[in-house]
Amino acid sequence: MDNNTTTKDFQILAFFNNHEKQPLLFTLFLFIYLIGLLGNLIIITVICADFHLHTPMYFFLCNLSFIDINYTTVTLPKLMDMLLTGDNFISFVQCFTQMFFFTFIGSIEVVLLSSMAYDRYIAICNPLQYHLVMNRKKCILLLVGIWIPGFLNSALVTAFASSLPLCYTNEIQQFFCNVKALAQISCPDQRFDALIYVEIIVLGLCPFLLSMSSYMKIIKVVLSMSASGRRKTFSTCTSHLTVLLLFYGTILFMYMKPTSQYSSELDQMFSVMYAAVAPMLNPLIYSLRNKEVKNSIIRITKKK
Repeated sequence: MDNNTTTKDFQILAFFNNHEKQPLLFTLFLFIYLIGLLGNLIIITVICADFHLHTPMYFFLCNLSFIDINYTTVTLPKLMDMLLTGDNFISFVQCFTQMFFFTFIGSIEVVLLSSMAYDRYIAICNPLQYHLVMNRKKCILLLVGIWIPGFLNSALVTAFASSLPLCYTNEIQQFFCNVKALAQISCPDQRFDALIYVEIIVLGLCPFLLSMSSYMKIIKVVLSMSASGRRKTFSTCTSHLTVLLLFYGTILFMYMKPTSQYSSELDQMFSVMYAAVAPMLNPLIYSLRNKEVKNSIIRITKKK
């Protein structure tokens, strides 16, 4: 395509070959979407219905489930429509709307996961101070402090990306519109490249390091516990660390590797991991394996 290409449509190339329908992939992503939707809805319903779970930890988990529902809803329904119909075109407006909400929700999730790690650090390492540090008012203010900057950050990134002229093609080597995929087909812009790296450091690397720092301190305290207490706490920490490594690891590897090592196939695989698989697994890893949540489900079921 000629330099400074102008187009009203983008073509999504991931999983597609000559506009063929992909019923098997459609079924796979439908399964991932429905399992994630059902699991997260169960978590939200149980936490809201059972006053025993009205604590800071479950308050954060409820918000995580709400975010995960929106995270997959931004990308997977459009992808499934493409796989079912074979029409892999997406309009300019749809593309950047998808980018805005994906960036918005993603930036909230990375900071929320870090906040949840800090919550566990206070609960385990400073239990006497827990209800003072993590009271309801502070939790709400913390969430407001996550959502508002996330919205402003997403608006800035999307506005910048939408102003870049296309220089190479309108074909996006990804299964949805994200910042890196658009950068690959846009005219080189050092300011935009710098913005992407700042985003990854501030909203990726820093929250990840803060989370790992919290868990390192937790592990240090857990090692001094009795065998039974150590087993229970390690089980919870292992679940949380699994989520963190899956989510942060794929994002950091995908966005921080040099452009010279760009691989569309590898990027697509990592995108599926953090944009579809991780939100599906979060309810299973964080909550449905949790004894308190299981007991709450049993209590609610018996009442019904």
